[in-house]
Amino acid sequence: MAPERILITGCNRGIGYEMVRQLTEQQCPPKQIFATCRDPSSPQNKKLNDLAAKYPNVIVIKLETTDANSIKEAVKEVKKHLNGAGLNLLVNNAGIMLNSNLESADSADFMNVYSTNVVGPFLLAKELLPFLKKAAEENHQKPFSWSKSAIINISSQLSSIENTPECYNIHPVPSYRCSKAALNMLTKCQSLSYKKDGILCTAVHPGWVQTDLGGPDALLTVEQSVQGVLKVLYSLSEEHSGILITWEGNILPW
Repeated sequence: MAPERILITGCNRGIGYEMVRQLTEQQCPPKQIFATCRDPSSPQNKKLNDLAAKYPNVIVIKLETTDANSIKEAVKEVKKHLNGAGLNLLVNNAGIMLNSNLESADSADFMNVYSTNVVGPFLLAKELLPFLKKAAEENHQKPFSWSKSAIINISSQLSSIENTPECYNIHPVPSYRCSKAALNMLTKCQSLSYKKDGILCTAVHPGWVQTDLGGPDALLTVEQSVQGVLKVLYSLSEEHSGILITWEGNILPW
């Protein structure tokens, strides 16, 4: 069963948009899908706005995850729509990767990527925590699951320190790797802190996907990736809290 109320970041394209689209087509779709993007009025968000026009349960929310004030304003808007209900699922999907190496990267490279890939997910989860707790309370009889209350952080296999030698020469991108490794640590900390509240916290690697970030040579289409990710999310339980899992359901080492 899909969660009743979901918030997903980075929904104007790629994995975020496709996740919203596929969720609307579930047999029992969520009652509310808060689909966030930086600027809903931008022409590049036409597909998302068209989807929201077609499906009343899709609510487009303006959100810049690197801006603390934007996060607070977005959460205020979400609160209005929730109308006293809890939020079952937060998917921190928005992320960036700068194609640099140890020679070309600078402090701005690292700080920009870290701000989007780590600080944003941290702040958004912090602001939404009361609503995630509320959902867990509303579903206290349920075991840990994405339909009870959960934070899903979209990570990457490139975050795995143990597996780094396998692909480092092909994709060095140190700022991206370091940011996703930090996101994994955030996920682990969240899983330990929020266990008492009944909130499942898991990091998910969506595969190497044909998005703007993954590039045209990636192995998976966006549709294939999201189909796999949703299948995995349906299967999550308490044993998956605080780990990094792939779109195929395999555990990746830290």
